[in-house]
Amino acid sequence: MMLESPTANASPDFSSLSIDDLKSLRAHLQTEIKTARNYEKLIDYKPYPKQIEFHAAGAEYRERLLRAGNQLGKTLAAGMEVAMHATGRYPSWWPGRRWDRPVVGWAAGITGESTRDNPQRILLGRAEEGGYGTGTLPKECIVNVSSSRGMANAVDTIQVRHISGGTSQIAFKTYEKGREKWQGETLDFVWFDEEPPQDIYIEGLTRTMATGGMVFITFTPLLGMSDVVTRFLIEKPISTYDVQMTIDDVEHYTPAQKEAIIAGWPAHEREARAKGIPHLGSGRVFPFLEDSIKCPSMPIPEHWPRIGGIDFGWDHPSAGVLLAWDRDSDVLYVTTAYRASQNTPVMFSAAVKPWGPWPWAWPHDGLQHDKGSGDQLAKQYKDCGLNMLPERATFEDGTNGLEAGIAEMYDRMQTGRLKVFAHLLDWFQEFNMYHREDGQIVKLRDDLLSATRYAMMMKRFAKTRQDLKPRRERVALEHPSSPNAWMGI
Repeated sequence: MMLESPTANASPDFSSLSIDDLKSLRAHLQTEIKTARNYEKLIDYKPYPKQIEFHAAGAEYRERLLRAGNQLGKTLAAGMEVAMHATGRYPSWWPGRRWDRPVVGWAAGITGESTRDNPQRILLGRAEEGGYGTGTLPKECIVNVSSSRGMANAVDTIQVRHISGGTSQIAFKTYEKGREKWQGETLDFVWFDEEPPQDIYIEGLTRTMATGGMVFITFTPLLGMSDVVTRFLIEKPISTYDVQMTIDDVEHYTPAQKEAIIAGWPAHEREARAKGIPHLGSGRVFPFLEDSIKCPSMPIPEHWPRIGGIDFGWDHPSAGVLLAWDRDSDVLYVTTAYRASQNTPVMFSAAVKPWGPWPWAWPHDGLQHDKGSGDQLAKQYKDCGLNMLPERATFEDGTNGLEAGIAEMYDRMQTGRLKVFAHLLDWFQEFNMYHREDGQIVKLRDDLLSATRYAMMMKRFAKTRQDLKPRRERVALEHPSSPNAWMGI
């Protein structure tokens, strides 16, 4: 099969080709296109909404975390972003940070082997799949690849052609060699693939300070509430941004495949591997899936009594929740939640008073007296307009033990008698991280859970809206023909 070279502005003449020749030409062109696209994966990147959120946060935040389940696309997302920064080839839809010059960055993993098999593979591709250039970095942009000593197929540094005309540099690092190997360099970005130790993370962050650069992490949180996870999920410095991507946020698995994948993991690891929720193993206080206690928000029937619960705080957050009680089925619903640090009684009360005039349960530390005014803490909240119950939270027998409260919450969760509105993300964050160490409950980051426990303990004092109306109005509504209805009795 021969084709003459077309003249300028002329289309090739296929009229002389047989059907078999045309089929052969079509197959050849398809192979060429497939090969070309294999070396230009960057142009085919179509991120999911959670990946776009992760990329977009880079325009504003210096520290980002994409915590996701296994095989959901977290490493691919970071690899695509690194390729864009290194080449300067940003798609029109790109919402994140842009560099108009060559960059210097590191991509890191736990060991040399895991770094080679994950971030290096994503950026460069596998040798058996056509060699370097089959990853996120376009083949035509790869200027040079320097091998690393001591490990087969491991790379030390990649030089990448940037559209500005200069050359970007990406080096690979590992956590196992220690913090000292992370010192000295000035970088535009660091990509941590898998969770780093705290000292390595801080050292990597420090490398980007002089340039105003950024760091980003991609991992499945199987190490539980580590220092790095705590930084993003609990401490939340203003420079940080956390994105959680679950198996339900991706489309490359069918519903049946998702169900089979989740079923294949140990029960205590499923929420970490499928949803990116930090794994606490057998140490979790409430070892239940979120979905087992989560429910959609709904209007509360007028005959259901309600009660609020407060956990006082300052350095740790003050927290409030509102419970609604379906007395017929004995189900408690957490309908509203609020949590904030360094809230005065005035500030906290202003935030929760719009919920309604419901009674509020409070813990024993509400009996403490303020050093300035001498007033009890609970009284200060009452003076700000909250309907504080006259006594601290106890069970009906007068006890207030932590373990007894936890046991009742556990039993209610297990039997479907404690439900939480699905939009209360801060509540579920505490629920997923509440754990024990050496058999003892860790009383940290449990503010909303504690407020829930106090309200549950005092549910016998919950009131309906009708209960809270003035007596004259109640009599008029309940006994419209009563002579007392207009006498205020």
